[in-house]
Amino acid sequence: MTDQPIFIAGPDRSGTTLLYALLASHPNISMVRRMNFWRWFYGRYGDLRHEDNFERLLERMLAYKRMEPLRPDGERIRREFRQGKPTYGRVFALFQRHNAERSGKPRWGDKSLHTEHYAGQVLAEFPEAKFIHITRDPRDRYASVRKRFGKDTPRVGAATGRWLASMRAALENRKKYPANYLIVRFEDLAGDPEASARKICAFIGEDYSPAMLTMEGAAKYRDSGGNSSFGRIEPGAISTRPIGRYRSVLSAQEIAYIQWCAGKEMRQFDYPPEAVKLSLKESLEFHFWTLPFQAARMAGWMILNSTLFIRKASVPAARFIEKDESLPHLGDSHV
Repeated sequence: MTDQPIFIAGPDRSGTTLLYALLASHPNISMVRRMNFWRWFYGRYGDLRHEDNFERLLERMLAYKRMEPLRPDGERIRREFRQGKPTYGRVFALFQRHNAERSGKPRWGDKSLHTEHYAGQVLAEFPEAKFIHITRDPRDRYASVRKRFGKDTPRVGAATGRWLASMRAALENRKKYPANYLIVRFEDLAGDPEASARKICAFIGEDYSPAMLTMEGAAKYRDSGGNSSFGRIEPGAISTRPIGRYRSVLSAQEIAYIQWCAGKEMRQFDYPPEAVKLSLKESLEFHFWTLPFQAARMAGWMILNSTLFIRKASVPAARFIEKDESLPHLGDSHV
């Protein structure tokens, strides 16, 4: 078992689950998703050299509802934790390694939102970790946000802020950690999955496996109809249908707003802005209402979320098992 973990980074609705499905289908890689260990648990319980701090952390992690797919063995984690360095990364790795071991895979990885904002902490714990950060045209990403689950809630300011925060983190991380950080465009992944998978495998130091394209390691995702918010596609297919869909979903003002605020970053990822025609009335509305109002919402979102990342917001209580609930396998031995 190796501690050279793989982390998928990038904002929601960018293709992170598609990338997860490909990696989870590699014969050497065990992937989990939505654990958010670094966001919710890292550094929150003090120095883990103190037994009571470690026990508080372990108790909360065992009660974390999203832990259930990992089927954690609390006693084994306690025993093995005491045999090495008392760090948060080792606790997280024990949960992941045990899960990978059960699947017969020597390497583990995680897909959780916001991981790009914790790259420094992750690499301090795992210097050989690899990040694969997926990006997507922010116009298409916002169109997907609007159409997900049949909802259609306009929030272009916050959506643009989320994309900008993630992409700025991606560029900074790639500059600081070039050997550990790869940025992949969704458009390239969907357009030529095999070429992209080969590039990713070369980066993470694994041989390419055709099994990746079967997505058999993420059967639920594969069989659900895959990578589109605009209706089901054939199970197992990787569709390019979502690319460019913003033109039929977004208003001219929404497109103009995204390009106005994120044009510089869009060009860096080869998403060229396009000409937007606004009538005189629309132009006045855009400059005197849409632009200032949505810019204020975007700034508020970015300030709030950067503060939460630094100060570490509390884990929602609903994500923990109530005291009268039980998961019978937690703490049971599996070895």
